[in-house]
Amino acid sequence: MRLIRFVLALIVLAVGVLWSLQGLGLVKGSFMTGQTQWLYIGLVTMLVGLVGLRWANRSRI
Repeated sequence: MRLIRFVLALIVLAVGVLWSLQGLGLVKGSFMTGQTQWLYIGLVTMLVGLVGLRWANRSRI
């Protein structure tokens, strides 16, 4: 179960990075390219992914 949470959090983080880069206009070929709203959506998504990674990696006592 821990591995599944880790992989899902990693996917969410990667999607957030992609959306942020598209919002900045660094990744081309999408309707999201160059639109700042996708930068902010991507940053929030990255934050959710980081929180998920922390949750997936916390130790159980």
